[in-house]
Amino acid sequence: MSYFSESFLTGLIDLPWWGYIVVTLVLTHLTNIAVTIYLHRCQAHHGLDLHPLASHFFRFWLWLTTGMVTKEWAAVHRKHHAKVETEEDPHSPQIYGLRKVLWEGYVLYRHEAGKIETLDKYGHGAPDDWLERNLYTKHNSLGIAIMAIVDFVLFGFVGISIWAVQMIWIPFFAAGVINGVGHYWGYRNFACADASKNIVPWGILIAGEELHNNHHAYASSARFSNKWFEFDIGWIYISILKLLGFAQVKKLAPKIRFNNKAQCDLETLQAVITHRYDVLAKFAKSVKQTCGEEIGVLRERAAQFDSGTLKTIKKRWLHLDAKFLKAQERAKLDEVLSKSKVLQTIYSMRQELTSLWQRSAASKEQLVRQLEDWCHRAEESGISSLQEFSRKLRRYA
Repeated sequence: MSYFSESFLTGLIDLPWWGYIVVTLVLTHLTNIAVTIYLHRCQAHHGLDLHPLASHFFRFWLWLTTGMVTKEWAAVHRKHHAKVETEEDPHSPQIYGLRKVLWEGYVLYRHEAGKIETLDKYGHGAPDDWLERNLYTKHNSLGIAIMAIVDFVLFGFVGISIWAVQMIWIPFFAAGVINGVGHYWGYRNFACADASKNIVPWGILIAGEELHNNHHAYASSARFSNKWFEFDIGWIYISILKLLGFAQVKKLAPKIRFNNKAQCDLETLQAVITHRYDVLAKFAKSVKQTCGEEIGVLRERAAQFDSGTLKTIKKRWLHLDAKFLKAQERAKLDEVLSKSKVLQTIYSMRQELTSLWQRSAASKEQLVRQLEDWCHRAEESGISSLQEFSRKLRRYA
């Protein structure tokens, strides 16, 4: 009798304290991998195809540990990309505030997942087999209950704690940290038209999802890492699955290459458009010191500009498309630009550069001439940082 009582309390598996921590980390890590490989890179963006066995394993595991429905997750995430940082974005910290997205991200997700119009417009291609209709979607809470029972049977009352961590892991890290912090703090490799950031250069706890800016630059790429120091463990698992015949990679971010051309041609144009977010990031980096010096001069000479406004202009407004600025912001920026010919030139040149990949009516030949003209004017501007960037721009291949 005592044996059964003890088994009831401790479960079938008795571990030292650190053993339960290891089990918890392994189980939550497996859920991370299922989210990033199956839901995100495969279902939402079609960056890879999975063998039916691998696909169903991930779907089954997510049913047990999250209760998330594939169609709902893919639809909400696709809408996030389509409407990023706008009022229609399901979970932008730029709209809702970081605190709300970080701590109530799952609430925002459930609210959007409940909209039929979102599912109809963005949920195409999700699994629609018998199991999906009659089990995973219809009884999405059943898997969570089964997981609780399994954890309790295996580990006793400690298993309930393990189960609780499993249940809050994805709502906090995916819905909160990635969607919140990933659009608020961090570094950027690419100047996307949003606030996406890479949180840290490496990651295991969130399986590569922390490389969020890289993902927004090349959304359909199956690999999120871009720099040599970035670690995407999700890509390592994909590579293993590919080696075993369980995955087929369809899309990767294109490699950035350079040549020694002194004049723009069609190849240059195509490379600049393909790598436009990298181009804009390098533009911002090239003119950073020049802008800082000009802002410093204005701070000393123009008393009507407060330091907070000048700091915001330096860090953000100079590097945004005009359409993303509010009327009041645009008015303040115009006032500052009117006092500095250098800043005015840098800002207008950036706007002209972005217009190259927005002019769908222009022919390729016209765009090549416009790109060459842009480089010519940059080199004649008298601004050394623009001149240096123009020479780099011609070398994209």
